[in-house]
Amino acid sequence: MSIPDNITPVGDFEIDKYLGKWYEIARLDHSFERDLQNVTAEYVMRNDGGVKVINRGFNIIDNEWKTAEGKAYFVEEKNIGHLKVSFFGSFYSSYIIFESDKNYQYAFVTSSSQSYLWFLSRTPTVSDELKQQFISQVKALGFASEELIFVDQSTRR
Repeated sequence: MSIPDNITPVGDFEIDKYLGKWYEIARLDHSFERDLQNVTAEYVMRNDGGVKVINRGFNIIDNEWKTAEGKAYFVEEKNIGHLKVSFFGSFYSSYIIFESDKNYQYAFVTSSSQSYLWFLSRTPTVSDELKQQFISQVKALGFASEELIFVDQSTRR
């Protein structure tokens, strides 16, 4: 599982603090989340030492909830924010946490391809200051920041 040259996974990573529910604040568009609002990701330990991943979002076109369940495992050390995740059998892709605060209230995540990018938060909204930090940081890293989608978390169904 590769890591882009300009991305460094967080060190001193603590999976126990990362577990639980996260709200998707922003993302780059991709087919498996297209037209989704109110997107959340939940991480729960598995009995085999991996992590169960449950992604959920409301599709505004189909007017229904979509859920995808996957599994993730550490690529190397458990204190490095680099996992491999699969939603499709034995096909895995990198899941790289490259920014997080010490209390795990927000996280910036990408993959081995910088075409995937997520801004996750423990709360459905974040400060404008944190949004600007995210935009500035990912732009400096070469992400297509002008293509970011800020996810509507206001509708509760």
